[in-house]
Amino acid sequence: QVQLLESGGGVVQAGGSLRLSCVSSGRTFSRDAVAWFRQAPGKEREFVATITRPGNPYYADSVKGRFAISRDNAKKTAYLQMDSLEPEDTAVYYCATRDTILTAPVYTRDNDYYYWGQGTQVTVSS
Repeated sequence: QVQLLESGGGVVQAGGSLRLSCVSSGRTFSRDAVAWFRQAPGKEREFVATITRPGNPYYADSVKGRFAISRDNAKKTAYLQMDSLEPEDTAVYYCATRDTILTAPVYTRDNDYYYWGQGTQVTVSS
């Protein structure tokens, strides 16, 4: 069973930055697609960003140009750098992974992912 541990959440003013980390216990992290999702109070969980096994990033339109996803396979860690934060970014952020093949499609739905972290709270004040 793979365990994912997120960290880096907190309270920040609008316009500020945070960097989230997600550490995996999986043996084959380098072969995984990794994604970040978020869930705001009273809303459904939504896709934020994903990075494929070869390292290609994809973003939701709402965060494009402000957020950057990356990975360090040697550390079995994925990151989400969040800049120019807005109050609308307030949510619990979740890391998720699944194993893939090199020619896999880009996965952006939450039910595409097998393993999930417990989440980290991000609060952006206006």
